[in-house]
Formats: sequence, C-alpha cells, structure tokens
Amino acid sequence: MITRPPSIKDVARLAGVSTATVSRTLNNLSSVSPETRELVMAAAGEVGYRFNQVARNLRRRQSGAIAVLVPNLGNPFFSDILAGIESVMTQSSINVLVLDTYGLSAQSADIADYLSSHRADGIICLDGSLDPGTFVTQHNSGVLPLVFACEWPAAGNICSVRADNIRGAQLAIQHLVDLGHTRIGHAEGPAANVLTIERCRATIETLRENKLAVEPDWFFKGDFSLESGAAAARQWLAIDTPPSAVFCASDLMAIGMISELNANGIAVPDDISVVGFDDIDISRYFVPALTTIRQPTGQLGVVAATTLLQQLSAEGCADSPALLDVELIVRASTARLTPGS
Repeated sequence: MITRPPSIKDVARLAGVSTATVSRTLNNLSSVSPETRELVMAAAGEVGYRFNQVARNLRRRQSGAIAVLVPNLGNPFFSDILAGIESVMTQSSINVLVLDTYGLSAQSADIADYLSSHRADGIICLDGSLDPGTFVTQHNSGVLPLVFACEWPAAGNICSVRADNIRGAQLAIQHLVDLGHTRIGHAEGPAANVLTIERCRATIETLRENKLAVEPDWFFKGDFSLESGAAAARQWLAIDTPPSAVFCASDLMAIGMISELNANGIAVPDDISVVGFDDIDISRYFVPALTTIRQPTGQLGVVAATTLLQQLSAEGCADSPALLDVELIVRASTARLTPGS
C-alpha cells in the first residue's frame, strides 16, 4: 500500500520496466512501443500516478501551447481552419493561442511577445505577408517551428499547407465559359497577396486558353472584403460594355458585389453571373446562393496542425508544400448566357 504520493519508480516497478522507459512513455516519445506504452499507462493508473504536464513543460522550457497568427479574425473564412487546428491540438493536450495580425507589422511588439519567453512552442501562420525571418528566436535550436497555412511567403522554401488556388481559378473560369460567357472579368484580392497572384494568373491563362479577351477594365482591384466587392460592382456599372460574368477572389467580395448590383437594379444571374472563392457558410444561404470554389478549410487546419506536431517531435517538414484539392460548387448565382446579354 503506497501511503506517499506515487512516483515513476512505483509505476516502473509495477510495469516491470525501467524508470527511463516510464519517463519516455509519459513524455510521449516515439521510441516507446505501443505495447509498452499501454503497460506503463495501466500501471500509472493502478498506482494513482498523476503526470505533471506543467512540471514537464518547465523542465523542457516548453509552454504547452502553439500560436496561430491570423490576418483578420473578422473574416469568417478562418473559423473552420482554426477549428481544424484546435481539434488536432486538443488531442495532444496543447493549447492554441490566437493573434490577429490585421494592421500589425512583422516587427510588432504583439507578435514579438508571442515569440519571446517561450509562450509558444511553435507557430501556424495564416498571414503570408509576414517575413519568415521574424520567427527566428532563442527557442531550443534557435528557430521556432513554423508552418504557413492557406497563405505563404512568395519567396523561400517554407513549410506550408495550401489549397490548389490555380486549379480553383481554372474551375471558376471554365464553368463560366461552359455557360457560354465570352466577356469574363475578375475581382482581385490584395495586390501583393500570393493568393491574389495565383488566382489572377490562372484566370488570365484560362481565358487565353479559351481564346477569350483579357480586358484590363474588367479586372477590378480589391482586398477580399465586402466593400471591395461593392466597389467592383460600382466599377462594373460604369463600363459601357461590362463583362457578363465575374469571378471574385473571395466569397465576401462576391457577396458585396451582388448586393451592390442588386441595389442598382441589376439581377444576378439574369444580368450577370458571379462566382466566389472559399465557400464560407453564408454562401449557401445568401440570395442567390453563391456558386463558388470550395476550399477544404477544416482539412487545411488539420494538416497544418499535424505538420507542426511533426516539427515539434523533430520529424521535420516535407520539402514540397502540402497541396489540397478544391471543388467547384454550382449554385444559383451563375446561369447560361442568354442571347443579347
């Protein structure tokens, strides 16, 4: 009968293994076989040993948390990604800290605070505008484990998880072409954003492959927001011969554009077809329901979190980015071009 608090020696004695094996098991190291792990955990439960996660983190100088940097928490697109990250980290008893980087520079004191004092053991960054060099810190080997998800820096061989943005733009444009549209425009995201660059380039290439005109006046500058979609609609209204269809770089832009057009007496899809990108929840409930490119947002979060865990366990990251497939979701905001449109 153990009258003092049980120790790992008691666990080792009951399991018939060394204290080093018990320690490796409780620290979740991969060198322990599943059979031994099961034996040790059963023994720990029987003697009533309670593993002190906080003490382990202090000994290893680890926080037991990871940080997720999000470019705009107000954008509903990121909610499913965060949910995917949380689902993986919860299973590993790792806390998730979230920082909204909107309006912050890479040198911001708020970001630096996450990288100092071991508040986070690793980072998942959803903001591709941040310089990866920012994340070099005095943390164990000197570099904080880092995974870019959704967005990524334009230069450098960076561990990243991303949707196939090029394929998404191709699907959107080809859908409109197949509906008979020959005057097709594009509402772009932020100019320097890597998602904007890939989607815009694929849009132009797909138009040219179909021998269709690429008209500069039909390309509207934006920033993924509702307002920039509304601004694109106002520009569309000012064109003498506007495009009969527009592919928007985000669902929020598409919704903003449709709302502004509707306010000015332009019906979607009767007068113009509109395609979005992302498939956020509101897209299926908006009127008209939005044709869009579905990104696997939940899977983006899960794969990003799993990839970061691999880095934290010193398994490293694959050289090439993880590229997730996208899907065209056809709803009511697009229709076959009618004669005279």
